[in-house]
Amino acid sequence: MTTAMTPGRIAALLGLLALGVLTGGAGWLVVDLWLPAGLLLALLALFGLFLGARLLLGGGLGVGVGAAGWFLSYVLLGVPRPEGDFLLGSSGIGMYAYLLGGSVIAVICATMRGPVERPVSAPKPR
Repeated sequence: MTTAMTPGRIAALLGLLALGVLTGGAGWLVVDLWLPAGLLLALLALFGLFLGARLLLGGGLGVGVGAAGWFLSYVLLGVPRPEGDFLLGSSGIGMYAYLLGGSVIAVICATMRGPVERPVSAPKPR
């Protein structure tokens, strides 16, 4: 299903990219703060972002853009600061669980089929 890139669709994609960066940044910080509950909360927020992007744009492109923003926040938070330390430390299992869980959720939301995407049957001869 290919659709034309209209200005509204491009604006929605840019908005999803920014929302992915914000959701990812908040998720990375929450996972480090409250490990078991924070991980679940962050993964639920990612699921909401990816599923909403899927429903908004009607395909996997929105999920991919949201996941790119989420991963961009991981890259930006993992870069060492001028002081020599990291804002996002990779100590503990929570960060790896969030990275793997978010990737799995993104793949699930990108490849799921909705009720609109049923196979079209051929017309029956009369």
